Amino acid sequence: MNDNTQNLEEIYLQFRGKIKDFILRRVHDEQSAEDIVQDVFLKIHNRINTLRDERKLESWIYQIARNAVMDHFRQRKSQPIPDTEIPEDNGDEDDSFREVAYGLEPMLFALPDHYREALVLTEFQGFTQKELAEKLGISLSGAKSRVQRARAILKEELLQCCHFEFDRFGKIVDYYPVACPCCPETRQ
Repeated sequence: MNDNTQNLEEIYLQFRGKIKDFILRRVHDEQSAEDIVQDVFLKIHNRINTLRDERKLESWIYQIARNAVMDHFRQRKSQPIPDTEIPEDNGDEDDSFREVAYGLEPMLFALPDHYREALVLTEFQGFTQKELAEKLGISLSGAKSRVQRARAILKEELLQCCHFEFDRFGKIVDYYPVACPCCPETRQ
């Protein structure tokens, strides 16, 4: 057995269960999840030589899994929206990002239905804004406006909730609560 085959086998053994759980939380169907898992590991097998930094293996695998889930929903876009869930990022993201993402869920549910639906379909299910317009029976400019408005409302809620510090790439580096229910330090 060569090193590459052994490496792939180790990756499969280490990540198969985690990836399946990750996918099941989004798909809610055992058979579909299993199909997606197989697709993810086929992509890993075919693309492992494109991974430049082995330290980023886990986040690379989870990105492949996220993309596979989005592909699954694109293929089934006529299906109803599954339960809304903020995707869990199990890659290299720090605890600050995960804590903020956890606090987003109540804010997302507080959005008016038409804004929440637009955001869930585009951000979490991978619909393009054109596909969103077709699904909702509205104009493309109406769909774009709805998504942008939903993002703006969510951003305003977050900025009222916490103070954020960003790196030069726009990623959250740190945050501290201003006084809000979403942050662990201020929850009663």
